[in-house]
Amino acid sequence: MTNSLSAQAKGLSPSRRSQIHSFIAMDMLAAASALERAGRSIIHLEAGEPGTPAPLRVREAAAAVIADGRIGYTESLGRPSLRARIARHYEETYGVEINPNRIAVTTGSSGGFVLSLLALFDEGARVAVSAPGYPAYVNIFKALGIEAVMIETGAESGYVVTAQMIAAEHQRAKLDGVLLMSPANPSGTMMSDEELRAICQTCAQLGIAFISDEIYHGLTYERDAATALQFSDQAVIVNSFSKYYCMTGWRVGWLVLPDVLVAPVEKLQQNLAISVPFISQVAAEVAFDCRDELERVKQSYVRNRAFLLDALPKMGISTFHRVDGAFYVYADIGHLTQDSVAFCRTILDEAGVALTPGLDFDRARGHRMLRISFAGSEEDMREGIARLSAWLAKR
Repeated sequence: MTNSLSAQAKGLSPSRRSQIHSFIAMDMLAAASALERAGRSIIHLEAGEPGTPAPLRVREAAAAVIADGRIGYTESLGRPSLRARIARHYEETYGVEINPNRIAVTTGSSGGFVLSLLALFDEGARVAVSAPGYPAYVNIFKALGIEAVMIETGAESGYVVTAQMIAAEHQRAKLDGVLLMSPANPSGTMMSDEELRAICQTCAQLGIAFISDEIYHGLTYERDAATALQFSDQAVIVNSFSKYYCMTGWRVGWLVLPDVLVAPVEKLQQNLAISVPFISQVAAEVAFDCRDELERVKQSYVRNRAFLLDALPKMGISTFHRVDGAFYVYADIGHLTQDSVAFCRTILDEAGVALTPGLDFDRARGHRMLRISFAGSEEDMREGIARLSAWLAKR
């Protein structure tokens, strides 16, 4: 029996859909964590993760649920009270009235992407994303059999995709969808309200599905971000409690869906996940009422951002994308290296600072780019930059 099972095991091979790139930011986090376990002092500037815990009231709500002892499934689209609270958030924040029935609670934005992509597209669909951009988009596309169409952005467009770019790409070869993030990861750039309106209108006119990733809403520094719902009731909105609400590990997010997609997403959720964890949903509902604490956290990002934008040019890193929102600086290091992965690994090993190579976000140009997260503490930010500056001075 053992020999027979071994023979069968030797015949196993991974599926083609699983042959995707690793998420380099997570690889860097793993490498940094391994060095920490070995006793090294490491400053984490690689992960897109708030350095502060979830608000106190969020944690207290979760503790109360655990103390009660009854933790079970919820409705697949989410607890009705949480869906209603999310709808209220859109009215309070953007002046947009949303029927709570259009909202689906998801396992972070990641679960939202999988559900929305499965509901919208069949295998072989062509969906456009920006370059640079969030690497998981392309990897999820490949796993689902969707073709990623990369639209390269540059300084001339403010490093954002425009409606004109979408129309031009659609004319070259028909697009089925567009997935864009604003404010963006890795760059922090944000499209104007006028451009977002134009994108919504262009997608509607051309019959292109539009998914708006709004996970960094709330984390803007000079003006508020608009939601695509202000310009279209056919856009699919993806959001999460991970970033502004400091709840990355709680794995809870949401979708706002056109009516036609609600039933398909519900059936997919029933079969893929049943429901989002009960504790996370209860805690997330409380998060909306923790604005004062969350705004204090955001002020630490404001100070970190100002510090970085001043410190980096003094270190010879003076070219980076506009940092309108999120908590990243995406910098050009082409004068220092043409291999950002090796460069970041060397900095981790020799300086004890974890950074994310640009290759994660742009396979064509990321070899000369670097992402620095300023979501951690102010103390870590200053220590990390001091270490990086000293390391660069020795080169």
